Amino acid sequence: MLKVKTAYNVQESTLETDRAVLQIGGKEGQFYPYDLLLGALSACFHATLSEIFFKRKLELPPIEIIVTGEKRKDMPTTLEWVNMEITVFGEVDEGKFLRSIDLAAKYCSVHETISKVAEMTHEVNFAR
Repeated sequence: MLKVKTAYNVQESTLETDRAVLQIGGKEGQFYPYDLLLGALSACFHATLSEIFFKRKLELPPIEIIVTGEKRKDMPTTLEWVNMEITVFGEVDEGKFLRSIDLAAKYCSVHETISKVAEMTHEVNFAR
């Protein structure tokens, strides 16, 4: 079962699970709702990619994922587009890695959910 608790008040709002507490809101040091959504996308995508590498008996190299997006001007202000810039550090088979990215996009549930309202793009950079 998934469960989060949110507590809202004028000074401080929090998102809480059994494992962690996160400050939410519009002040310094707090996360906006869309920060959380894009962060959830990155975390889900990485977890899915890790599982793909594990099943292939490969080691996932260190990667960095920068997620950017833009909300629509019209209501409801769902995301219009989202881009995932993925930088891979270390030696990898680029073809296999790109195929794994495609599979992660297909099987990541957060990616699949957001793709229903937004144009999704991926950019992969190989840093050696």
